[in-house]
Amino acid sequence: MSRGPLVDADELAGLLGTVTVLDVRYRMGGPAGTEEYVAGHVPGASYVDLDTALASAPGAGGRHPLPDAAVFEAAMRTAGVSDDRPVVVYDDWSGHAAARCWWLLRHHGHRDVRVLDGGWGAWRRAGHAVETGPAQAPERGTFTAVLGAMPAVTVHDVRSVDVLVDARAPERYRGETEPVDPVAGRIPGAVNVPTARNLGEDGRFRSAAALREVYAAVGVTDDVSVAVYCGSGVTAALDVLALEVGGIRAALYPGSWSEWITDPERPVERG
Repeated sequence: MSRGPLVDADELAGLLGTVTVLDVRYRMGGPAGTEEYVAGHVPGASYVDLDTALASAPGAGGRHPLPDAAVFEAAMRTAGVSDDRPVVVYDDWSGHAAARCWWLLRHHGHRDVRVLDGGWGAWRRAGHAVETGPAQAPERGTFTAVLGAMPAVTVHDVRSVDVLVDARAPERYRGETEPVDPVAGRIPGAVNVPTARNLGEDGRFRSAAALREVYAAVGVTDDVSVAVYCGSGVTAALDVLALEVGGIRAALYPGSWSEWITDPERPVERG
């Protein structure tokens, strides 16, 4: 498989049978993607539900806290994930859910995980085979979760990084509107790189050089520490993935804005 965190549709088509494919189609606030999966999916893919497998219950840790390691490990084994077999993840949500799964697998120690560049749409446009019907239970995987392979920051140290990136839409970053969380605004000192800036018009990631330019404009370079947050720690993973494509390792703040605002004593910046 090609180097880097992405794989294109044509390459994946040639790898089927030698990689574990995970379908994580999802819409924030909408139903699970099981109906879409049944209607059509990459042949051999296992469906993974974001709310139950890639997050724990909402609470003080935000709307999508990280799943317990044992729960995540069990979900990945059920989906057929093993430590010694490459994994490819895709969605139909501009890579947001797929990036979350990619980050969690890498964070929990899997060494070979890729995101399908352009997702389900790219697969269909390329004319590759589509499988329909409910999921068939794959051979149970042997994945073992070992935490810490990808950096993360907590609510206590998120402001200690050199550059804190807010991945939400500009109007949410500025605090002009907040359609999801009860408080509008941002973590003081954060800079804004909306997730849409990572992708081209075709829904695929921009080149490594272009992504480095995007992030350099807000102060991200090789010699600074970087963390990314969003509303609940899901879509921020797309910025982390984009930075990885550009050759820069960034930390994720999993609790993100929805955790930050659970304590009214924490400062909020607007404008």
